[in-house]
Amino acid sequence: MITGELKNTVSQVWNAFWSGGTANPLEVMEQITYLLFVKRLDEIQTRKDNKANRTGVPDPDPFFGADQQELRWQNFKGRDPEVMFGVVEKGVFPYLRSMGGDESTYSHHMRDARFTIPKPSVLAKVVDLLDTISMESSDTKGDIYEYLLAKIATAGQNGQFRTPRHIIDLMVEMTQPKPGDEVCDPACGTAGFLVQTASYVKREHVDALLEKEQRDHFNASMFHGFDFDATMLRIGSMNMLLHGIENPDIRYRDSLAESAAGESEKYSLILANPPFAGSLDYEETAADLLRVVKTKKTELLFLALFLRLLKPGGRAAVIVPDGVLFGSTKAHKELRRMLVEDHKLDAVVKLPSGVFKPYAGVSTAILFFTRTDSGGTDNVWFYDVQADGLSLDDKRNLLLPEDSFGVRPAGGPLSPEEHAKNNLPDALARWHERGGSELERERTDQSFCVPKADIAAQGYDLSLNRYKEIVHEEVETRTPLEILADLERLDVEIAKGTAELKGMIV
Repeated sequence: MITGELKNTVSQVWNAFWSGGTANPLEVMEQITYLLFVKRLDEIQTRKDNKANRTGVPDPDPFFGADQQELRWQNFKGRDPEVMFGVVEKGVFPYLRSMGGDESTYSHHMRDARFTIPKPSVLAKVVDLLDTISMESSDTKGDIYEYLLAKIATAGQNGQFRTPRHIIDLMVEMTQPKPGDEVCDPACGTAGFLVQTASYVKREHVDALLEKEQRDHFNASMFHGFDFDATMLRIGSMNMLLHGIENPDIRYRDSLAESAAGESEKYSLILANPPFAGSLDYEETAADLLRVVKTKKTELLFLALFLRLLKPGGRAAVIVPDGVLFGSTKAHKELRRMLVEDHKLDAVVKLPSGVFKPYAGVSTAILFFTRTDSGGTDNVWFYDVQADGLSLDDKRNLLLPEDSFGVRPAGGPLSPEEHAKNNLPDALARWHERGGSELERERTDQSFCVPKADIAAQGYDLSLNRYKEIVHEEVETRTPLEILADLERLDVEIAKGTAELKGMIV
């Protein structure tokens, strides 16, 4: 989450670009990310150097060779602006374009990396400001990207807004990625889902990653991300590399326009928040997706795509707009029927409408499902997330201490007062009980299970409010004679009070 200090620094960097003549926000974001990437590489190299000095064992794979030391952040940041400008333009950016080897996806996306900062004075000011930002945080670049998008008026229209990290964490924790998974995000953007999945696997499966075969899979064949925005591909590739994934499969692909034949039944886990604010012409949509569901709605086409990409037994957690849950078109109903009858719909987690503010106020939910091709839905688990730890207005301020925030709060179990402000830990805990104690919950509770037969009877409507029951306060009922008796007593008391008042006046 972006802090006030970081926000202030980024605003100053933004103003430096603006006053220096660079006004394209995506270009500003890209240049900032490149520089932060170089800074982070230097910090990692410094840590590797310190380890080599302590152990006496040379670093076997340094980022910077002996003849590339001037390209390190710590070595060029204090030089004269003109000299620094030449080093970055003629040394650092060619280095970035060649980094990772000719065969890496990272190198492929970085071939077009351009240095567009116009003047040495602008570069010097930006470097001074960025030098104050620590890159030790797990996703500082993502925080900066999120804040920069708040400055872009079209952010909510072009779909390029980040999924909040604590929502990503909830989806990752609930799907529990395994070291052997093949994970895909077909609309990856900055690769936030893939990065958090990698962090989860490294934390929960440390021993498995000690094996060479498993480690090779983790670094080269576990993570797959598609996007059709070259800028997003570069940023996503840098994000993955900085989080320890050496050669992820991050590549250009128009997921809805290209046939999925080559990717069909390839992945065991899909985590995604696809763009869902538009429609495509039939001519622009892959024919194999239209055979699954004939629609122009991108949110439905992406769900059809996910079912194509998953292996039998593969699972998915995807964010959808509420309209997917109750839409009345033939395509809406058929897709929901498929999820319930032909596969295994595991859960519907309703999110508060303010989760994506300030970019969008759309109401959304997370669908959890497993591709089976043979049904398997017995009960669908519903959870009504009413609070995610942040205010649901445009400011999105933290509502409780940081150690009580997130899916796994560092401060331990939340109190009832804290739960009222952050439902995510409870959602995760109850998810694991969906086959046990959750089956006994009432539909007046925050979470409950609904049998498949009930959902089918409702035309496969998946909106939580269709099944949730409202608790009505008991109202005392009285007979008309009791009410009339009370009114007569009241009349007597009023007459008595009036007489006493007249006596006092006389």
